[in-house]
Amino acid sequence: MTYQNYSLKQLQQIDAAHHLHPFTDHKELREAGSRVITHANGPFIYDSEGTELLDGMAGLWCVNIGYGRNELAEAAYAQMKELPYYNSFFKCSTPTPVLLSKKLAEIAPKNVNQVFYGSSGSEANDTALRLVRHYWVLEGKPEKNRVISRKMAYHGSTIAGTSLGGMDAMHKQLNGAVPNIVHVMMPYAYELALPGESDHDFGLRAAKSVEDAILEAGADKVAAFIGEPVMGAGGVKIPPASYWPEVQRICRKYDVLLMLDEVITGYGRTGEWFAAQTFGIEPDTITTAKALTSGYQPLSALLVGDRISSTLVAKGGEFNHGYTYSGHPVACAVALKNLEIIEREGLVDRVRNDTGPYFAQALQERIAGHDLVGEVRSIGLMGAIEIVKDKATKERFLPSGSAAVVVRDHAIANGMMLRATGDTMILSPPLIWTRDTIDMACERISKALHLAQADLRRR
Repeated sequence: MTYQNYSLKQLQQIDAAHHLHPFTDHKELREAGSRVITHANGPFIYDSEGTELLDGMAGLWCVNIGYGRNELAEAAYAQMKELPYYNSFFKCSTPTPVLLSKKLAEIAPKNVNQVFYGSSGSEANDTALRLVRHYWVLEGKPEKNRVISRKMAYHGSTIAGTSLGGMDAMHKQLNGAVPNIVHVMMPYAYELALPGESDHDFGLRAAKSVEDAILEAGADKVAAFIGEPVMGAGGVKIPPASYWPEVQRICRKYDVLLMLDEVITGYGRTGEWFAAQTFGIEPDTITTAKALTSGYQPLSALLVGDRISSTLVAKGGEFNHGYTYSGHPVACAVALKNLEIIEREGLVDRVRNDTGPYFAQALQERIAGHDLVGEVRSIGLMGAIEIVKDKATKERFLPSGSAAVVVRDHAIANGMMLRATGDTMILSPPLIWTRDTIDMACERISKALHLAQADLRRR
């Protein structure tokens, strides 16, 4: 039987009986019933009742080329017929990860030429942590094992990913994190800048928190700093232009490796293939996943810089790490076709030169002036809308995060899929959005804000 043989209520009952969802209050979900998404096309998704929603989150930051791309299905089918699976153990390889690695090296920063595969961003960050600590052991400095991260960072949901991340709610449920990981302030000027402090000076102050953490531990104890070029799940927090150059300078000064988490920002999101190129960063590792296949297959790629990879090869011995599905031939075939489509359709250039600037302008002109909006900000095709009770004082509604949920629910009810993170609405649409799609999104968001304002006034 197919799902068409079941009613929505039946699907919801089965879902409640057997399916544990990620990041979900399961009691609340069972009381309300899940929305069942059944199909999608281009920038739109559709639920079981035929409701059309403009997808403002590209699935979960990943469907960069949009839905319904037959070429990706055909690439998967062809590879499944030829070789559905073989592993990368036993000194073996298959053609698609070999060719994908070559392609990734071509589009990555110049100092990055090696790739290690997994199935998710969480796995990629686990691998990055293990590889960085292993690198320092190979270099005869096993005591250099502390990693500096940031508060509100998101680096995945595995034990290591949660430990690297800086989200308190996740740490509380972990009940025991991976040791020697510390968290410093985030570059979030809207809430953390001092009165009268310029963006430039704030960026330098936020970067100095990294230096302070290095000095507190001792540079001989610090392995690396890890950060998202733009903090995604934490609320699309875009650092000032002064931040990343200073962080890179600090890391080089103290011989600390620089790890970038580009699981969200990779593959065109910021108007370059990688945000490392947008911000002029030369990282030692880049974790990627999501848009590598536009979500059509689960695949992650840890891109490894020459400094680490040359030591791994020259001094290595066996690196005792890997996954059954590392370099899965079907997932890699889909990734190759996905990157081909992004390149062929000029989506990276479009984001940089057309839709990205238009998106920023539209948010400023049509959304920023609303009474509920304290700030809008964007880079490429990712953006944030701060929801406030008072624009002048930046006072938030209580309880924390409740107002953004009201806005989100009105947006969804009016055909716009958005995400609420704390008091912030966030957007990360497919890169196929056009100016017309952006206009549609702004119209629906504006309507949601007006409806939410009426609800919130009654509190």
